[in-house]
Amino acid sequence: MTRKIRVLVVDDSMVIRRLLSDALAADPAIEVVGVAANGKIALAKIPQLNPDIITLDIEMPEMDGLTTLVELRKLYPKLPVVMFSTLTQQGAEATIEALARGAADYVTKPANVGSVNEAIKNVQQDLIPKIKQFCRAIVPFSANLLKPASSAVRPLGSPPAFSHVEGSKPKRIDVLVIGTSTGGPNALSTVIPKLPANFPVPVMIVQHMPPIFTTHLAQRLNQLSPLTVHEAKDGDVLAPGGVWLAPGNFHMIVRRQGTQLKASLNQQPPECSCRPAVDVLFRSAAEVFGPNVLAVVMTGMGQDGQRGSGTIRQAGGCVLAQDEATSVVWGMPGAVTNSGYANQVLPVNRIADEIIHLTQSGRNSRLAEMAGT
Repeated sequence: MTRKIRVLVVDDSMVIRRLLSDALAADPAIEVVGVAANGKIALAKIPQLNPDIITLDIEMPEMDGLTTLVELRKLYPKLPVVMFSTLTQQGAEATIEALARGAADYVTKPANVGSVNEAIKNVQQDLIPKIKQFCRAIVPFSANLLKPASSAVRPLGSPPAFSHVEGSKPKRIDVLVIGTSTGGPNALSTVIPKLPANFPVPVMIVQHMPPIFTTHLAQRLNQLSPLTVHEAKDGDVLAPGGVWLAPGNFHMIVRRQGTQLKASLNQQPPECSCRPAVDVLFRSAAEVFGPNVLAVVMTGMGQDGQRGSGTIRQAGGCVLAQDEATSVVWGMPGAVTNSGYANQVLPVNRIADEIIHLTQSGRNSRLAEMAGT
């Protein structure tokens, strides 16, 4: 019989500690083995409690969440940490930084929900699926979680070889669309900065994140990248050398207006429980560009992007998926791969090179055809 998932709750608010403990303890698969009011106490309790996962507040006295995360990663590099963040500018900025420093994911603290019961329900909906995802193989996984960094087992070998779905000769790529969720900020930080300043097509991204958080993610990617990264606004004109990130709570599509390509935002119903949704962007790209679309689906929970990838493939476009070995969660790219929609399945550190190759090879092919006529 599989044992319960052991959770350590770290938050300076007694009210939040109680709310989280009650919300998690209601699930029969989860056990809250301890609480801590700051990072210093949490670090002292970890070897005593042997948690499988930690929920970590950002703003705490004595040792805040970011400092705690840095220290924790030195000692326990594989222990999953989910940040518990506020929907504020400061909270969003700190959360993006926490993800860059090794947090597995985050949830936002319930606000303006009206009652304690509603707050508990929100936490259960947002946090419990993530805890179960990160601890899905709890018995064999936890055996190595708490080994100090010096004795941690390194991942074995190189990633598996990618699979090909054969297609016709290279087509000219006119737009790059990317979808991602859990683990996405770090995956995007690996891929986008590798694209050159003279990248020949516009880039459109859906990352599952709430408002404010997408603003800070766009700013971080812009700092890291030779391309200009924007949080998209309705009516933005799309052009090569630019990256447009869908803002939280808005679907993003591409539309053609005369000779211009523009980003368009809407608040139509969520798809796959998401707004923005990857499927919405991918469908619009297939409609506008037909076979001249390159889509990339990276790490994330759920299946958003699966149907949109099918639409792109049906239109003759190309789809890349991140492999399981380098994904934080192989939900979205796994759904695309298992449906047979992925032309290639690649580790995250090879995705940018393949994007560059595909966008350039289609142009070289077109030039060669023109030269031969």
